[in-house]
Amino acid sequence: MTASTSTSTALPDRAFAAFLFDMDGTILTSIRSAERVWTAWATRHQLDGETFLPTLHGKRTHDTIRQLGLPGVDPIAEAAWITAAEIEDVADIEAIQGAADFLASLPPERWGIVTSAPRALAQARLAAAGLPSHRLLVAAEDVERGKPAPDPFLLGARKLGVEPADCLVFEDTQTGLRAAAAAGMEAIVVTVTHTHPMETDVVSVLDYADLRVKLSAEGLLQITRVK
Repeated sequence: MTASTSTSTALPDRAFAAFLFDMDGTILTSIRSAERVWTAWATRHQLDGETFLPTLHGKRTHDTIRQLGLPGVDPIAEAAWITAAEIEDVADIEAIQGAADFLASLPPERWGIVTSAPRALAQARLAAAGLPSHRLLVAAEDVERGKPAPDPFLLGARKLGVEPADCLVFEDTQTGLRAAAAAGMEAIVVTVTHTHPMETDVVSVLDYADLRVKLSAEGLLQITRVK
């Protein structure tokens, strides 16, 4: 089901101090849950779901609603309704193939999750997918400006105590890739949930099934593929 126009599959040949992972579409898939809730919300507001749904991914809920400019609509109140509905709808959320083992192989002080989801929703989805609610979780409410601004990734680097340029980001959306680039970070795009081509020159991987990490004596992380 994946489609990507990335021409680069060669992994970075350098080591990194830390890895930062987006959540939805990057380490777990929540597409069916999110689209059910957002379709119901769009119907309430007489929006065309087929046109609207592809614009959702990668941004904070209230930013998405605010950008629609709907008259008489409070983005914060509507986002709260959507978040509550999404927290209740986690039955078919799954970890992306290989993600659990890959994360478990990383030193806990060397990685974190940087998501546009609110913290409560992120924790619910991670639990539903059987993934750790990591000690470093940068969520929607932790920054004034969400992706595509660099702020979430910069905060993640700061909390890990590493320089932004020494971080490798795992993302699945153009919005997230723009945020990583703005933060001065290299990135890998995970494509398993993609159903349409994505224009990018960023290195692409399908999932984590054949990815491994080598740890240097200095504690740096080098990503490799199983041969």
